[in-house]
Amino acid sequence: MKLQRSLLLPTVSTALVASVLALTSATTALAEYPDRPIQAIVPWGAGGGADGIVRKIMSIAEGELPQSIFVENLDGGVTAIGINRLMNSPADGYTVGALTYDSVVTVPWEGILPGYSLDKLDMIALVTTEPNALIVGGDTEYASFDDLISAAKEAEGEINVGIMGLGSMTHLTLLQLQEITDTRFRIVAYPDGSPGQKEGVLSGEVDAAVTSLGDFAPLLTSGDARGLVEFSASENPGFPDVPISEEVGLSLQTGSFLLFAVPAGTPDDAKQVLEAAIKTAWNSEEFQDWARKVGVTATWMGSDEVTGFAMDFQAEIFKTLKELTDQGILE
Repeated sequence: MKLQRSLLLPTVSTALVASVLALTSATTALAEYPDRPIQAIVPWGAGGGADGIVRKIMSIAEGELPQSIFVENLDGGVTAIGINRLMNSPADGYTVGALTYDSVVTVPWEGILPGYSLDKLDMIALVTTEPNALIVGGDTEYASFDDLISAAKEAEGEINVGIMGLGSMTHLTLLQLQEITDTRFRIVAYPDGSPGQKEGVLSGEVDAAVTSLGDFAPLLTSGDARGLVEFSASENPGFPDVPISEEVGLSLQTGSFLLFAVPAGTPDDAKQVLEAAIKTAWNSEEFQDWARKVGVTATWMGSDEVTGFAMDFQAEIFKTLKELTDQGILE
C-alpha cells in the first residue's frame, strides 16, 4: 500500500501543477488584454457626425487602456461594408464597431447584407442620441421653418430636400413632416450620409436636408448652414438658437443614436474592459463638453440594456416600414 500511495503522489502533484499553470495562464491572459491595438470601425465616411463621435470618445477611452485604438472608416452600402467587416472579424476583443439607425434598421430591412442580423453582434454601449433637424444653407432665402413650408405648398414637389438614404430615419422623418404639414418635397437620397448632404446643401443641389445638428455642426458654427427646426422636445444646448418642434407648431420628435458593438462571441472579459473604458470616456468632462458644443446628446446605456433597446427599436421601426410599404408610400 505504501508503494501504491507513493506511485499516486506524482500523479496528484502533476494534476495540481497543471491546474495552477492553467489558472496562471488564464489570469495572465486576462491581465494582458489588450496586448495590441484595437480597431474601431466607423461604417460612414470621414467628417460626418458618427465619425466625429467615434473619434472623440475613442481618443479618450484609449487613455484607460495599455494599447491604442485606431479608427477606420469603411463607407458604403448604407453602413453594410463596415458592418460586414465587424460581423466577420475575429471575436477576440480587438475589433469594435459603431452602429447607427441604418445599421440597426435600413441594412437588415432592405436585405443589403445577406446573412446579417443583430444576433451576429454583441452590443456593449450606447453613447449618444441625436434628434433629426431640418437644415438649410447659410445664404438661403428661407429664413424660417414657416418660409420653407410656405414655399413647398406653393411649389408642390419642387423643393429639394436631402435625406441619408431611402428607408433611413431621415427619410421617415421627412415623410412624417410631409403628412403633418400637407406638403410634398422632391426627395434626394445621399447613401453616403451627411458628407453628401453637406455637399448638396453647399452646392445648392438641395434646398434643405434632414439630418442632425451634430452632423452639420462645423457648417452651423461657421454660418454656412442654418437650422430651421430640431425635431426635439428640449432645446439643444449646443445650438440654442435653433427652434424645437413645439416652437414651430409641430409634435414631431424623431432622431438616431450611436452605439458600439463587437462580433458575437467576444469574451466577456474583453467586453467588460471595453465597456469600462468607453464609459469612463463618456463620463469625462471632455466628452460631455464636446457633445454639448457639437449639438449631440450624451446618452448612456450599458451592455445590460442596450441590446434590448436595439431589438425593440428595430421591431418598432420594421412595423412602421411595413405599414408604409403596404400603403404604397415606400416601395
